[in-house]
Amino acid sequence: MNRRQFLKNSALTAASLSLAPTLVRAQSTPANAQVVGANNDIRVAIVGLNSRGKNHLDSLAGQKGVRIVAICDVDTAVLDRISAHAKEKFNIAPQVYQDYRKLLENKDIDAVTLATPNHWHALGGIWAAQAGKDSFVEKPISHNIWEGRKLVEAARKYNRIVQAGTQTRSSYGIKEAIAWLRAGNLGKIKLARTLCYNRRDSIGKATEPVQIPATVDYDQWCGPAPKEKELWRKKFHYDWHWGWPMGNGDLGNQGVHQVDMVRWALGYDEVAPRVFSLGGRLGYDDDGTTPNTMISWLDYKEVPVIFEVRGLPTKAGSDKMDQYRGQRGVSAVFECEGGFMVFPNYNSAIACDNDAKEFKKWEGSENHYANFIKAVRSRKVSDLNADIMEGHLSAAISHQANISYQLGVKKTPDQVRDAVKNDKGVAEALGRMEEHLVANNVDLKKATLTLGPVLEMNPKTERFTKNEAANKLLTREYRAPYVVPEKV
Repeated sequence: MNRRQFLKNSALTAASLSLAPTLVRAQSTPANAQVVGANNDIRVAIVGLNSRGKNHLDSLAGQKGVRIVAICDVDTAVLDRISAHAKEKFNIAPQVYQDYRKLLENKDIDAVTLATPNHWHALGGIWAAQAGKDSFVEKPISHNIWEGRKLVEAARKYNRIVQAGTQTRSSYGIKEAIAWLRAGNLGKIKLARTLCYNRRDSIGKATEPVQIPATVDYDQWCGPAPKEKELWRKKFHYDWHWGWPMGNGDLGNQGVHQVDMVRWALGYDEVAPRVFSLGGRLGYDDDGTTPNTMISWLDYKEVPVIFEVRGLPTKAGSDKMDQYRGQRGVSAVFECEGGFMVFPNYNSAIACDNDAKEFKKWEGSENHYANFIKAVRSRKVSDLNADIMEGHLSAAISHQANISYQLGVKKTPDQVRDAVKNDKGVAEALGRMEEHLVANNVDLKKATLTLGPVLEMNPKTERFTKNEAANKLLTREYRAPYVVPEKV
């Protein structure tokens, strides 16, 4: 099934399930239905305010024809702070909600933006669709592959406009560069790389469980994730990224942007048929469980892809990050017969010859939030630069790589080196990774790495073949009433 066929089929899904005990079920809205607000404004609610949500508010509040009518967060201290910010900067006083379900009952809201922790993204988008509201869902759009697919199904069934928060898709500079690359101007593409070289310091090691802030509704904060009685980390907010129950590590947090760039450029509209990962949490001992150093290999027949994650700096004591092909930090690189192309940021691309001499550059981007509002007005999914299907596939590929890592076993660097020696691209990346670790005072004679299994997946069913342990990680057990429904 190609992407067009899937969109057609999923739009025909007719199953239904109650949203949650406190929510009123919305009727399916025709695709051409116009949202209605005073003066024809689009009435938006911002959900999840502690980090990206403030950016959502600041970006949308200044747009013509948009009104921020509500804000929501499970932490009342955050609500108070953002309420004051909205009043001071924009002279607006949106309605305040601590309970997302109550917000969705408000018929005067046309669209929501979801900047919650990862484990809430898919369910939050599904509930919004069921309540008849469009949504902008931050990356990764899901915590696991199965729930991401359910979000796509919900968007199609209820004819909702759902944008993924991968803002590179709104770069016309990168779009033009991709067209130029696909036209064969650098010859055949031999290998694609995603580079997530992003400084992540140790989160420390707690001596006692973190104190849940009194201002937080902890049951709602956990939502569809397990409600752990004790959280062993020093900080309540943000550091959830580096634990599997709520987070997806840096591949799911930052790296998903680079995954999306590569997938977009190569035209991949399915998950990877084969994947494996290796790496570890190295250079410090803390409460994090996700890797800060990682290599993942995707065995696409047309062009293979290698992901690299590095959270440590260039060397011990440095405040800089490693570079590849002259680019520091996060980027995507396409190795071609006649040179290479890099995407050094979210809105530009550079073409270089085989001597690394730059000879062509593209740049420029439109506002990703404005693109969402445009599609909300037009009621055309085709107007979206990053439709939720695109967000699902990029998140799913990141999840695939993480699953291989989660199923991995500890090996010595020598054993890992021997295991990948027949793959030139992975072996080269491993060699550079080892040099990087040594520069950060990691003793490779004493260190161990996690080597994940090679996992095969049927791209049509999005299930692994001959590996039930991996299939169990496609989804999770959900807590009532925060259940991602089988039938949306």
